[in-house]
Amino acid sequence: MFAEQTPVAFPPSPQEFLKLTPTQVREQFLVERLFVPDALKMQFTNCDRLAVGGAVPVSAPLPLKNSKETGCDFFLARRELGTLNIGGAGWVEVDGNRYEVGVRECLYVGKDSRDVLFGSNDPAKPARFALFSAPAHKTFPTALVTEADIKPVHLGASGTSNDRIIRKCIFADGVQSCNLVMGYTSLAEGSVWNSFPTHTHTRRSEIYLYFDLPGDRLVAHFAGQPDATRHIFVRDEEAVLSPPWSVHFGCGTGNYRFIWAMAGENLTYDDMDPAPPTSLR
Repeated sequence: MFAEQTPVAFPPSPQEFLKLTPTQVREQFLVERLFVPDALKMQFTNCDRLAVGGAVPVSAPLPLKNSKETGCDFFLARRELGTLNIGGAGWVEVDGNRYEVGVRECLYVGKDSRDVLFGSNDPAKPARFALFSAPAHKTFPTALVTEADIKPVHLGASGTSNDRIIRKCIFADGVQSCNLVMGYTSLAEGSVWNSFPTHTHTRRSEIYLYFDLPGDRLVAHFAGQPDATRHIFVRDEEAVLSPPWSVHFGCGTGNYRFIWAMAGENLTYDDMDPAPPTSLR
């Protein structure tokens, strides 16, 4: 799929989106096979130049290697990085400073960091680092976000099958960044709808990375303008790109978690335009 074939993903315009076949929708929006043992994968996009990736260090630590897509001498010369560990306990070393990153803990790595290394504490239970990167114009300090640092935000209800907890990791009132806003959402047992009622935000692009979908569970992720939506079936540890003009919500066959990462004109988490259920088609 395109995560391995194309250096940069270019999601279509709303008009082009309407003409795509189901296979083309998946090829344009879905990012697969990000988590490969002993590999660090990275997919660049033209959605506010966000990049999404995965690193699974097993037999040896994995360096954040540069890509020609940065146009710079090293990866974070003009970028920042957020990583959330969805596997076993691990660590990240940034320019010689080591940070222990436990399960569902987040590390922000600022612009100008030259040497970034990802490792696992136990190769039998390797860390699985979800990676998100955005352009940056200013250097902010590298910062670790543990679960104890996060104030949970409860949304939805069991009666509407969208009872969920949002945990903000990198945002305007927390860990500082230039463009990257990042966190994750956990659905309660019995709830399956995420980000519903839904919205768009024309000033920012977003990426969802779904995880904790055991066995044959999946999520039907919806994309498109509110009055012209299409669905994409998403499996465990797969990501979906969401251009600024698109809705981004989903319904699963059971509860699950997903990471959300945004970049664009501002860091205001609730800068969004509601798309009420009556507007959806």
